[in-house]
Amino acid sequence: MSISSTTAKMSSKLLSQLESSIDLSKTSLLLSLASIVFNPTAWNIVARNEYSNKTITRLFGGNAKYGCYFLAVLIFLFGVLRDHLYQQALLEQPKISILPEQYATIVPVALFVLGQIFVMTSTYALGITGTFLGDYFGILMDHRVEGFPFNVLRDPMYVGSTMCFAATALWYERPAGLIITAYVYVVYIIALRFEGPFTDMIYSRRAEKAKAN
Repeated sequence: MSISSTTAKMSSKLLSQLESSIDLSKTSLLLSLASIVFNPTAWNIVARNEYSNKTITRLFGGNAKYGCYFLAVLIFLFGVLRDHLYQQALLEQPKISILPEQYATIVPVALFVLGQIFVMTSTYALGITGTFLGDYFGILMDHRVEGFPFNVLRDPMYVGSTMCFAATALWYERPAGLIITAYVYVVYIIALRFEGPFTDMIYSRRAEKAKAN
C-alpha cells in the first residue's frame, strides 16, 4: 500500500471521528463560538477607544475608576453568558466517553479547580482595575505583579479559563468541547497579540513622561 493511500485512509478515519463527535448543525454551537470570539474582541476595541477618547469615563462625569468598574461588570456578565452558551452547546453535542471510568470524575474536577485557582488568584493579585483593563482608563499599577500565579504562568487568567473549558468538556463527556477549547486557546493567543503590546506601550509612555519630568 502506498504512502499516499495510507495517508488518505487515515485522514478519512480522522474526519469520520470528528463528524461523529461534533454536530455542526446545532445553532447552540455557533452561538457559543460567536460569544467566545466576541468577548475578547469587543473588550479590546472598547478599551482602545477608552484610551483614545475616554468615552466611558465621560459617561461617569470624568471618573475613570467608576468607568472601569462599569466595564468590569459588563465583562463579567458577558463572561457568564459565554459560559452558559458553552454549556448549552455541549448538552446538544454527541456524548462519547473520553477518559477511563476511574478518571472520568477526578480529572475534570482537578482541572477545573486548578483553572479557577489561576483565574481567582490572578484577579486578587491584580485587583479589579488591574484585571479589567484599568490601564486603558489611565489607572496604572505602580509595579509589575510578579507573585503567584504570575511567577508560574505569563498569562494565568487566560490559561486558567482555557483549563475550565477543557474540564467542562471532560465532565460532560463531549469531545466537541475539546475542539471548542482548542478554538478558545487560539482566540486568546490572538487577543494577547493585540492586548499585550498595547499595554506595554501605555506603561512605556508613562515611563517616558516620568523621565521627562
